[in-house]
Amino acid sequence: MIKVYRYGEVANSEIFARDDLSANVESVVADIIANVVKNGDKALFEYTERFDKARLTALEVSEAEIDEAVNAVDEKFLDILREAADNIRAFHSRQVRNSFIINDGNGVITGQKITPIEKAGLYVPGGTAAYPSTVLMDSIPAQIAGCEEIVMVTPPSADGKVNPVILAAAKIAGVTRIFKVGGAQAIAALAYGTESIPKVDKIVGPGNAFVAEAKKQVFGKVSIDMIAGPSEILVVADGNSNAKFVAADLLSQAEHDKNASAVLVTDSAELADAVSAELERQIPLLSRAEIARASIDKNGKIIVASDLTVAIDIANEIAPEHLELCVDSPFDYLDKVKHAGSIFMGRYCPEALGDYFAGPNHTLPTSGTARFSSPLSVDDFVKKSQFTYYTKEALEKTADKIAYFANKEGLDAHAKSATVRFDEE
Repeated sequence: MIKVYRYGEVANSEIFARDDLSANVESVVADIIANVVKNGDKALFEYTERFDKARLTALEVSEAEIDEAVNAVDEKFLDILREAADNIRAFHSRQVRNSFIINDGNGVITGQKITPIEKAGLYVPGGTAAYPSTVLMDSIPAQIAGCEEIVMVTPPSADGKVNPVILAAAKIAGVTRIFKVGGAQAIAALAYGTESIPKVDKIVGPGNAFVAEAKKQVFGKVSIDMIAGPSEILVVADGNSNAKFVAADLLSQAEHDKNASAVLVTDSAELADAVSAELERQIPLLSRAEIARASIDKNGKIIVASDLTVAIDIANEIAPEHLELCVDSPFDYLDKVKHAGSIFMGRYCPEALGDYFAGPNHTLPTSGTARFSSPLSVDDFVKKSQFTYYTKEALEKTADKIAYFANKEGLDAHAKSATVRFDEE
């Protein structure tokens, strides 16, 4: 059963405690990466057979396989995928940055040049569930940014095939190449390249503890989006909220993972009791009841606060991946939210809207990192270069100032580089 706390009556260290999710995977992942670097495709074939029970003859998904998959998906779902993709494109298109130039006519020109990352790598999980939504969310911003190549890796099933809905989403989103490989070995392949899989410049996408550790270990060789932890939802709800709705929203994340975190913060003790009872009623009805049960029992919390202002303060302390404001006039509270990955406003805006359809990205900072991190965006797939131009006359006016500054730092070669151009004069 979910734990219920009254804020101010127990230590904050207990309320804000996060379950220790660390696993001894570091050395295992390091060995996998080293093997892929040394043996390339051979290592990938071996790991795919060992972990996914699939004996492959080729790693890359063919066009024929993609067409077959698209034909296997029902037309209604294809239409929904297309509409979701349109919403995601519309939202992320507003994030595009432009290069700029500052030229005041004084012989000095400065500016910033925006350049897309050439090759983006997308990790799409397999395992207990297929996530075509992740394909859309991670590839469309890369496409909008202008990435020349979008390379997707995803584990196959034992028959050597990729889930058709994954391939259909990739087709709709414009993924360039797709490979049947998952786990830490897929991250290693994207980071270092193999005979089949090209080396990319950035890797994005969620995964299990081994995938997260692999992204951590290859960071620096390539860029990554973030180290994602288990899913989180925090619902701030007032006493007018429907307990059935709130419980369903909490379970929408609890069903992801036994380590997922579902938290309700409310100013109503009556709602807290009602939601607790609703969770007990709804959990047995879920197809993933065992996972949801473990999540709620292990990491679920209901925190009763004195008022909604305190409730928002608690939400900011936790800095959740997903934050729902199930309150009257939710926009009155929006500016008070300082730390959250994605915010869902009002009583008819379940977090699932963000997972699939609304348009904002669902690849979000977890584990409190929303205090300093942002959702995946077009910005993740571009880089910025600065440029500077000075005429001779413009440099002459400032050379002595540059030299004075450089000498204050004890860097006389810096100083000389500015003044040497005018020594003869």
